[in-house]
This record gives sequence, structure tokens and C-alpha cells, in this order.
Amino acid sequence: MNVLIIGSGGREYAIALKLKSEKSNINLYFAPGNGATSRLGENLDIKDFRELAKFAKKNEIALTIVGPEAPLSEGVVDIFKEEGLLIFGPSKAAARLEASKAYMKDFLARNNIKTAKYLNTNDKEKAFKFIDTLSAPMVVKADGLCAGKGVIIANSRNEAKEAVSDMLSGASFGDAGKFVVVEEFLDGFELSFFAICDGENFVSLPVAQDHKRLLDNDEGPNTGGMGAYAPSPLASKALIKRVEEEVVKPTLKGMKNEGSPFCGVLFVGLMIVKNEPYVLEFNVRFGDPECEVLMPLIDGNLSEILLNAAKGELKPISLKDEFAVGVVMSSKNYPYKSSPKAKISVLNDVKDAHIAYAGVSKEGDEIYADGGRVLVCVATAKSIKEARDKAYELCENVKFDGAHYRKDIAWQALK
Repeated sequence: MNVLIIGSGGREYAIALKLKSEKSNINLYFAPGNGATSRLGENLDIKDFRELAKFAKKNEIALTIVGPEAPLSEGVVDIFKEEGLLIFGPSKAAARLEASKAYMKDFLARNNIKTAKYLNTNDKEKAFKFIDTLSAPMVVKADGLCAGKGVIIANSRNEAKEAVSDMLSGASFGDAGKFVVVEEFLDGFELSFFAICDGENFVSLPVAQDHKRLLDNDEGPNTGGMGAYAPSPLASKALIKRVEEEVVKPTLKGMKNEGSPFCGVLFVGLMIVKNEPYVLEFNVRFGDPECEVLMPLIDGNLSEILLNAAKGELKPISLKDEFAVGVVMSSKNYPYKSSPKAKISVLNDVKDAHIAYAGVSKEGDEIYADGGRVLVCVATAKSIKEARDKAYELCENVKFDGAHYRKDIAWQALK
């Protein structure tokens, strides 16, 4: 079976590792992949989606899996479907749930899905008036895709107005910020809820928790994520049921009613306030680093699950009765600036633990740290503590100059 994975990060590596563990006769292609994915399959230097679709046709690709948000929002799924190819991910229209925060907030309002009080606008004066009705802190978001960096938590009204001015002028995030969302700040705890969808039906995956801040105790700047674990004991069965009934079902129904049925991974960023689930955001793909801890918990054939979803024939799935913890190892200067390349050495393997490579390149047989988030040390066990301990044991066995990682991943579950 030939499978094409679009993307180049730890998420795509984790998906590939899961596929490789299931079938010996699976051939993997990556567009573009990273230095370590070339050990699992063939990296392609094809940037144009129509050329990539031609490659998929010629090479009898049975399934294409899209990892990141950018290709989805640019319509890669539509192009592949035009060519009669099976591809797992939402259409360009359905990907607006992530590509436009303003569209997403209005969609939630139209479908009576609970979210923070908000205003979408490109009018500075309207934004300032709304800010004056809120108490600090408050949130200002750029409408478009900003690689997870277009969200400002303002600690005063003046700070919020400054953020709005910078975004609307194009100074902060270019065109992505020329429409803004201003919203009230919700005080609770965050969870990452994932559902694999086929347009009509869905199956839920373990609820994960990401750690966005660079440093221990949730201090330092926001990052793309410094670690994750799943399932989170903070998500009770009753809460999961509510999210399925009050968020996922109305979202699938609403997208279908709007002529953009949602097929792919619906990633719901939740804030739980006094046991009430509020939607902070939608993403339309597996999160990173959440994907790295979800893959080992799926007790079944991932290629079959995603193939069925792409065909609109999703079936129930089974999950392992285990926990997974993933610790991100980042480069010396992340997230401030790029770091020098550094050779990665792995001293010893750790049982029930593995590495998902992300920001790496390959020279000869050696793998080098060559990006911000370099790799994720992932471990599974029957308890969160045991999984966490194994993940950190693996971190201690991975060496490269300037390596940094948090020492408190999964603290909320273990406190």
C-alpha cells in the first residue's frame, strides 16, 4: 500500500511511525518530510499541489494524509479530489474553521456552541469601544493563520488597543491581522479534544493536554507546544459526553448545512470554566505535539481508519488502556531566533519509549537539530507517572548542543 504524507514535522513523523508499525508492506512518501522521515520512506521535493496529485496518480497512492493547516487552507484536498484521489483532510471551505478565526467565531454563534463573548472587526474604533466594555485581561487574535502565534493576551485595555492597532495596520502579522477578533478572557484550564470525522460521523480520541509555555510552571513565552500527555484525567466521562453532544455533533451538522461537510481531524481547543466547556478555537488537523502522544494510543490500523474516513465510511475504533507522555526537546534559541545546527546522539534506548523527529536534517547517516522544536520523546505506560518517567529517561539519553526541555510535563495530572 502506498501512502503519501504531506508535512514535515513531528506530527507527520508520528503518523508515519504508527503506519510502519502496522504493516510491513506499506510504502511511505513525504512531501516534503524532514531529515528523519527519509529513514521511513521517500522525501519528495514537489511543492505544487497539482504536480503532487499527478505524482500520487502515477505512483498509485492509495491514501494521502495532510498534516499541517496551511496546505488544507490552500485547497490541497479539493485538488486531489478533482483527480479522483483519496485524501484525508477537510476541503478548503471546511478548513475555514481554522483559517479564519472570525468565520469560526461566527460559526459557533450561528450554531449555539458556547464560546467567549467576542467582536470580529477591521474597524479600529469599533474594536476600541468593545475593549472598553471588557475587564482585563482580554484576548486579541489575528483572523488568519499565524502558525499558532497570532494570539495576544492583553493585561490592560491600553495593551489590547495597542495590539489591535498593530494588527490592523499590518505591522504585527501582515495580511493575517487585517481583521481581528477581540474577546473576553476565560479563566479555567485548557484541554485538546480530537475527533476523526467523515463528514457525518465521528470517533473521539483520548483527550490531551498541551503545554504551550517555554518554561516550567507555565512561565516564559508561548511556543508551538513543549509537551503533551493523554488521556487527561481532567476530562471526565461526563465532560467528554458534553463536548461530543454540545460541540462536535452541532459542528458536523452545521458544516453540512453550510455545504462544507467536515472530513478530517476536528481539533477542539477547549477552556473548562467551572466545569463548563467553552470553545477557544478549532483546528482542522492533528495538533503537534498532541499527535505524537495520540498515535501510540490507537489500538488499530491507522491506515484503515483514515481510509474509511476519507471514503465517508468511518467505523468505531478501539483505544489502548494506557497513557502517553511526550516531552519536546527544542533548540538553544527557540522560540526567539534560529540556532546553530547540532548533531543529535542517542545514547541508549528506553523500553516503551521512542523519538518523533521534527526540526531535523540529515547529513550522511547522522541526524542534526535544525529547527526550533527538534524532537519529541514519547513514552507509554499504564500510569501517567510511569509514562512521564520513561519519557524523561529518554530525554536524558538524547544529546545535542543547546538542547532545552521542560521538566514538568503532565504536572496538572500529577499535582
